[in-house]
Amino acid sequence: MPHPDPEGEPAPRNGVVPGGRTPEHFGVYVHVPFCSVRCGYCDFNTYTASQLRGFSQTEFADTAISEVRFARDTLAASHAVPRRVETVFFGGGTPTRLPAADLVRILGSIRETWGLAPGAEVTVEANPDSIDAQGLRELAAGGVTRMSFGMQSAVPEVLRTLDRTHDPRRVPLVVRAAGEAGMQVSVDLIYGAPGERMEDWEETVEAACALHPDHVSAYALIVEPGTALARRIRRGELPSPDEDLEAAKYEWAEARFLREGLHWYETSNWSRDAETRSRHNLNYWMGGDWWGIGPGAHSHVSGVRWWNARHPAAWAGRVRAGESPATGRERLDAQTRYEEWVLLRSRLSEGLPLAGLHPHALAALPGLVSAGLVQAGAAQQGLLVETLRGRLLGDLVVDRLLSDQEIQGYN
Repeated sequence: MPHPDPEGEPAPRNGVVPGGRTPEHFGVYVHVPFCSVRCGYCDFNTYTASQLRGFSQTEFADTAISEVRFARDTLAASHAVPRRVETVFFGGGTPTRLPAADLVRILGSIRETWGLAPGAEVTVEANPDSIDAQGLRELAAGGVTRMSFGMQSAVPEVLRTLDRTHDPRRVPLVVRAAGEAGMQVSVDLIYGAPGERMEDWEETVEAACALHPDHVSAYALIVEPGTALARRIRRGELPSPDEDLEAAKYEWAEARFLREGLHWYETSNWSRDAETRSRHNLNYWMGGDWWGIGPGAHSHVSGVRWWNARHPAAWAGRVRAGESPATGRERLDAQTRYEEWVLLRSRLSEGLPLAGLHPHALAALPGLVSAGLVQAGAAQQGLLVETLRGRLLGDLVVDRLLSDQEIQGYN
């Protein structure tokens, strides 16, 4: 069961954004919702072939290109035309369930519509079993600069628990092929799967480091309500994740990534240097603007956030009719923008500028430093930067910054 959309107001059929302004940074996200199998832990907006009632995958590229054209006209009417596109991200689902030629055509339409900035980052997510060397060469020739492979684990038993279908022995093959095609490589990992032992996680991290990737994402498994995994845990078929063990896994990975030359820049992301960070995701975390193409995709422009119809058939029907595919939107007020700024910027190694904090948040700073959650040296330089312990207790840090409650039990 995917996450429900946030509560909001109905989106206008013409999609015009009130209070439009030229975005300083602009990205395009393309949501390709197709999967061969739905993983038990996943609550993303994804569909297997049997769930595509009234829609065919072969229609996706043309419909997405039509939404790009709709976005062009809507942003022009909203006086919010981006100077250029700095990042494009094909996510899902499994974007490489589509032919490489379709992804390249969609990218071409974005390039023709707004232009790509020099050195633009273009990322495609892929499962290791969903693409081969020829497909990777086609993507690179078409302008893709970065591949993000869903490795998740190197341990077959853990992959089975997660309902992942790929053979872990394929991961080095596709990583090597992507590098040979001239693209940067990121690998995505998940820790905390039910039954995953510390030695399983160590094996996964060692296998990931052996690939010498440019970037690694490592996320703690979240058991989302309504998923098959949640039902199995509720029935007692699988144990619940152990939070203390998850913290130990994070600390072990941090140390191992550092030895590999990978440095954290966001709580769950590590890169070799500034050039290999995910600039697309940084645009999200820094509050930038982007247009989301595809079923269920979210967008944000000029302080307005909206979300598309979820089912591919419903999304396509609106696009074909020349209407906005959005089903709802919200205008972010000053308080919401502030809270999101604190939530997201506090996760970054670049830190949260103290100058933008409300007085009661500044008053909380000494307690956060004394609790070992925030770096004292960075605070003296006007930034809130979490310590390793602070990253593990990031929710507590944000709670303290956004409330008047004292920290208790962490000194």
